[in-house]
Amino acid sequence: MSRALLLIDIQEGMDSPLWGARNNPDAEDNAARLLAAFRDSGAPLFHVHHFSKRPASPLHPDNGGTAIKSVVAPREGEPVYAKDTNSAFIGTTLEADLRAAGVDGVVVAGLSTPQCISTSVRMAANLGFETWLAHDACAAFETHAAYDWAEGLPRMSADDIHIMEVSILHGEFCRAMSTDAILEALA
Repeated sequence: MSRALLLIDIQEGMDSPLWGARNNPDAEDNAARLLAAFRDSGAPLFHVHHFSKRPASPLHPDNGGTAIKSVVAPREGEPVYAKDTNSAFIGTTLEADLRAAGVDGVVVAGLSTPQCISTSVRMAANLGFETWLAHDACAAFETHAAYDWAEGLPRMSADDIHIMEVSILHGEFCRAMSTDAILEALA
């Protein structure tokens, strides 16, 4: 099996206080460990970053948060995709490039778990890629506001959201694994 690493939306704008409290402060460091292993092995790797269409978003091009964080910054020659939806596959050539590279499995890491990571994991699986989710190389943010029907319900913590989303994805769309387990499986 040829497996590629997908690093999704690990961007400076994700540090904005607008998002709220976050879980998993080691997510970027774990993603960097995966990146180093893929670089060392020569396995394919792909960087994706988000360019929001919403002017108030920290990930809007005018707001200075679109840069990929230095801990996982792409090197010259590594593929980088820009997207404006919550899927790494929509509006990019990612799927075609994975297939052209002979990839049939992906390892996914990035931000944030219930948005772009969840959507990209679901699409990867639906496109037929065997998908591993590095659950400790992802992170979520607490809820921002309740829907009308949920008024009065307690806010969900970032940990609750992360655990819930990973649990929903695991088994149907991916195999959720720790960074250590992935590195061991790839060795």
